[in-house]
Amino acid sequence: MLSYKNGIVTNIIKEDEHIDIICVNIDGETYKAVNYKDFTGKVKIKDKVVLNTTAVELSLGTGGYHFVMYNYNNTNMDLEGLGHIMKLRYTPYQIKCLAAEEEASPYHKAFEDFKSLDNHIFVVATLHSMIGPIAAMIKYLNQDIEIDYIMTDGGALPIYFSNTVAELKDKGLLKNTITIGHSFGGDLECINIYTGLIAAKEILNGNVTIISMGPGIVGSGTKYGFTGIEQAYIIDAINNLGGISVAVPRISFQDRRIRHMGISHHTLTTLSEITNTKSNLVLPYLDKEKEDFLLDQIKNHNLCKRHNIIFSNGELIHDAMKKFNLKTTSMGRTIQEDPEYFTTLGAIGKYVVKLIEERKGYDV
Repeated sequence: MLSYKNGIVTNIIKEDEHIDIICVNIDGETYKAVNYKDFTGKVKIKDKVVLNTTAVELSLGTGGYHFVMYNYNNTNMDLEGLGHIMKLRYTPYQIKCLAAEEEASPYHKAFEDFKSLDNHIFVVATLHSMIGPIAAMIKYLNQDIEIDYIMTDGGALPIYFSNTVAELKDKGLLKNTITIGHSFGGDLECINIYTGLIAAKEILNGNVTIISMGPGIVGSGTKYGFTGIEQAYIIDAINNLGGISVAVPRISFQDRRIRHMGISHHTLTTLSEITNTKSNLVLPYLDKEKEDFLLDQIKNHNLCKRHNIIFSNGELIHDAMKKFNLKTTSMGRTIQEDPEYFTTLGAIGKYVVKLIEERKGYDV
């Protein structure tokens, strides 16, 4: 199930309050590693550590990192702060947090008094790389819109692993974050998607909330075996609680895998078979051949009867990403190499701004 090895810390590349990116020596070879201070404390050069080497040995997409499991120089750590809700439950790394819902939380009453999401807008994405371009497009078109982010537990669990979230918060593109389920480290912690939605509306109270997993979607090449399928029950949760859901399709014409050509089979499966409620599915304007390809997919999967199909212009995404100096890639491809993927995200941002400005009575 896992492999682990001893190593010696040789360099600290980057560090902040929660995470260290380090170099370690294992049997004479140098590797990059991640140290989560909440688990294993602060690391120093020459520390002897135990490293989980599983993902690198399997050549998985973790960025080539090992993960520190134990530091021989940090043998004790004491509990700090309030909270008794456990995440990563019944594992050696189970951690406690102050969940926004629990009685010790100052926000406890907000959940008890909750009645409706009152048409709060939620953008439901499936890949972590989607959140930056969407947020950039929204802020490019209207800098006054406040954007929050809910991170699910479909990918990486610590929000600290996301360079994207750190960058977007630093640039003012995201205001606050919520981590739900077993993901952790957000400005607010919540137990599940329903309370995460409530927290976004009642506590953070921004104009729009983007939802996606952290880095590292899980896929198997099978129809239902991918963590992005969570998009379906998140959409249903939003609609059932009285919110407005905007479904982000995964669109590309550059992926060599035929199942991801045009609208990805992930999106088609989720929205045609798994959702039980209607969402707003936003598509970009493209050239006629590609647009017709998308429309054929929509027709063949009966999506026009299951959801509201909306076309939106996403071309300004190039300017938006340039303004905020975002270098986002998807599957290693840049905006120049996979323009339709990013134009889709621009179309989402444009549509969200339209919804918000119409609601606020702006001239659009």
